[in-house]
Amino acid sequence: MNRRDFLLSTAAFIGVAAGASALLRMGGPQAARAAETFEVTKTDAEWQAILSPAAFDVLRKEGTEYPGTSPLLNEHRKGTFACAGCDLPVYSSETKFDSGTGWPSFWQEIANGIGKTEDRSLGMTRTEAHCRRCGGHLGHVFDDGPQPTGLRHCINGVALTFKPATA
Repeated sequence: MNRRDFLLSTAAFIGVAAGASALLRMGGPQAARAAETFEVTKTDAEWQAILSPAAFDVLRKEGTEYPGTSPLLNEHRKGTFACAGCDLPVYSSETKFDSGTGWPSFWQEIANGIGKTEDRSLGMTRTEAHCRRCGGHLGHVFDDGPQPTGLRHCINGVALTFKPATA
């Protein structure tokens, strides 16, 4: 193989890889939420000023925290989990369970707390959970959870804050 053929092959490979990456991201929830309007809206700079870098990555850029890293994974007190972006209560400790996945998991959200969007990124179809008030990405909902709902809301702990119940 000569240098010209090598460069053309490399350029073609890079183009295919970039195209595949774009296709895997297409259909992501961020695009679907773009048409929605939310009560709390801020610019990226405003979000970055109030969120930690990890929370900004998850809530605003649909990132995912590493499993097993959230202090909220082992939070077992009675209380309420709220969106770290706008403080809207989204989950009750009464519905939290240990899913063994490494992320805080809940079998039901607080009424009117979250929105759901079809997420077709990563070459699969999932249900994305986001804060109803600010649109922040929380995690995903799967149908392999415990009764009574059979759902598992697999939520990034960095997207939440915890407020203990008062006695």
